[in-house]
Amino acid sequence: MGNFTKNIAMSVRRELVMARSLQINGHWQSAFKHLENAHVLGQLSTYWHTRVHILMLLWAWQRTDIREVIAQIIRITGAATKTFAGLVPAGNTGGGNVSAFKPMPVSEAHRQVIMSARLK
Repeated sequence: MGNFTKNIAMSVRRELVMARSLQINGHWQSAFKHLENAHVLGQLSTYWHTRVHILMLLWAWQRTDIREVIAQIIRITGAATKTFAGLVPAGNTGGGNVSAFKPMPVSEAHRQVIMSARLK
């Protein structure tokens, strides 16, 4: 596991815990927002990028959202095979509602966390 993967782990896990808690309580859309946050934070790590897409797939499966299921299957393949080469659009939230190739703005808070994890 690389340094970035280790350094970003706590921030990504925090978002994943919040997502899971919201899902358990039936707040599905809010849960997905935290999965998106985890995606933005962890997308420079093959491990976290792929793991978050798997969790997005499970979210979609539980919601019986076939469109999102298909989108996540495609994104899992991309995350597992392209992340190591840096082929990720910065800030992309990872959901099927946006192009997998579209860069998106990164919030200042996320940018700071990512930069800190990269510099450690």
